[in-house]
Amino acid sequence: MTANEPLILYSRADCHLCDQVILMMDRAGVGWRPVDIDGDPELVRLYGLHVPVLKHPASGRELYYPFNEEQMLKFVKGGDSAGCG
Repeated sequence: MTANEPLILYSRADCHLCDQVILMMDRAGVGWRPVDIDGDPELVRLYGLHVPVLKHPASGRELYYPFNEEQMLKFVKGGDSAGCG
């Protein structure tokens, strides 16, 4: 991931788990951009039961919740982590 490629956060409105992940990423200084899955039926089909999900836009790797800050940082740096797709 380059500095110009923020992680994608697949999320929904009023998702307390998504809010927790946002706080975690902001605290760690991780660049990200939100994608609300409810605006796209295909994204609802793919992620509806799994949000929040982080995605590396370049590699396509995904990290499904639950994960902690350590696992998230490992994912950001490109290492293996539980829940990676």
